[in-house]
Amino acid sequence: MSTAPEPLRAALALAAAGVPVLPLRRGKVPFGNCRFCKDGACGGRPNMKTAGPCRCPAPCHAWAAATTDPHVLTSPVWASAWREAVAVAYHPGGAGLTVVDLDNAAAVTWARKTLPATRTVPTTRGEHWIYQGTMTSSNAVRPGVDIKSLTQYARWLGPGTGRMAALPAAVRALTVKEDTTPAGGAVASSLPARATWGRTVATGCRHTERYVRTGLERGLALVRARTESGAGSQAFGVARFLAAQHIECPGPCGLAAIGEEVVAAAVSVGVPENYARRAVANGLETTAERAA
Repeated sequence: MSTAPEPLRAALALAAAGVPVLPLRRGKVPFGNCRFCKDGACGGRPNMKTAGPCRCPAPCHAWAAATTDPHVLTSPVWASAWREAVAVAYHPGGAGLTVVDLDNAAAVTWARKTLPATRTVPTTRGEHWIYQGTMTSSNAVRPGVDIKSLTQYARWLGPGTGRMAALPAAVRALTVKEDTTPAGGAVASSLPARATWGRTVATGCRHTERYVRTGLERGLALVRARTESGAGSQAFGVARFLAAQHIECPGPCGLAAIGEEVVAAAVSVGVPENYARRAVANGLETTAERAA
């Protein structure tokens, strides 16, 4: 095994740890399909998004070909691929993981402010944040951010540093598509007249009314400023931040009323009400999970 190509040796070590792997060719992309699988002629593999009957022994179909079977990895039909391979990829979903691929410094800064800390791996331009748990894969969930899990591969760049956290609601919320086009005129919504926070709903809050109202107004301004895109994600972040201020309060603190104001702000700039409510609820829920 000492004469095996370096990518294959790395792949076998990962496979032994239960991580499904595949080779990447020049350009750091998967190898093309064989002539029997080309253009979907085979119907696709059983574990693809559109399940099919293909059980091709070659490394066809990119992430769907990833395996932990050492006999497959060292088989003759994979040998030529390993000889040309320049890197190793793995299937996060097959390992029970989700990778938040942060493609630039701005995306990394956003993640550090918004997402729970977890294991991180440096990349050429940014970082991979790895969480325990699986979800739908999706590209460009926000500028510079891709989600790689059930139906994508990620390049293996090392084990990373930090303790791996459970996949949070904040990451799952990123794949819920929002309408980023501002509404023309009045927003179609079932929202009642704007709810307001006050002492009548916050009898157990340890903060002054001025303190809470000042923070809330700043948060609402951030949401309303997102007139082009990102208002739903901003609403999530604002709800998460505002709720965190009340972790030490005996309660009740009127978080439901605060949430209603954030939802109304998001809807006012074109976010569908259902999406806005999910984003805000996830923000409040994430804070509750941290406090538990």
